[in-house]
This record gives sequence, C-alpha cells and structure tokens, in this order.
Amino acid sequence: MSKPRLKLHVRILSEEQIAFGPGKAELLEAIQRTGSISQAAKSMNMSYRRAWQLVDTMNQCFHSNLVETQTGGTHGGGAVVTDFGQVILKKFRVMEQKAKIALEADFEDIAHYLKLKR
Repeated sequence: MSKPRLKLHVRILSEEQIAFGPGKAELLEAIQRTGSISQAAKSMNMSYRRAWQLVDTMNQCFHSNLVETQTGGTHGGGAVVTDFGQVILKKFRVMEQKAKIALEADFEDIAHYLKLKR
C-alpha cells in the first residue's frame, strides 16, 4: 500500500513565458554537472533543441544570463551556469521547500480521506 504524497510544481511566469520552473531547475543542475547543454539534454532524455530553447527562454526572461556558452573549437564548446544562475536556482529550490512546508498540514488533513489501494 503506497502512502499519499504531495507533489508541487512551482513556476515563475514572466508575461506568458515560464521563466523558471522544475524542469529548468533540473536542466541548470544537469548543465552544472556536465558543463554542456548537449550532455545535459542527453542526461535528461531531452533533445538538444528543446534544452537550448529552455536556456534561451531563461536568459531572455532575466536581467542577466543564467547560462553562458562557449562556441566549439578543437576541444568543443561548453556551457556554464553563471553565478547569477546559481543564485536563481538556489532561491527557487528554497521556494519549493517553503511551499511544501506551508502546505504539508493541509495535505495531511486531505490525505486522511483518500482511498488507499491494497
């Protein structure tokens, strides 16, 4: 029997664009790990084109770039999450935690009324 879980999706909108959300946070973490948009995309089973679109949207929505890229050469290009990008990522993860904590008691109240499969 599985226990009910609370799953939140916090998104930051700028106009009609999703400036930042869980997928973009995961992409930034993957770029930090791999040093590459292409490798980050592969690790997330995402196309390079889609990853590039997400990076471009983030960079356009904020005052400063969250990701900087270097064009390829003999050793290939690369990408780095900027200091500003790291700040946004950290603040976003804190927001997610605060939202979950704020809703936990209400969720527990509702969870008591859920039918559980055996």
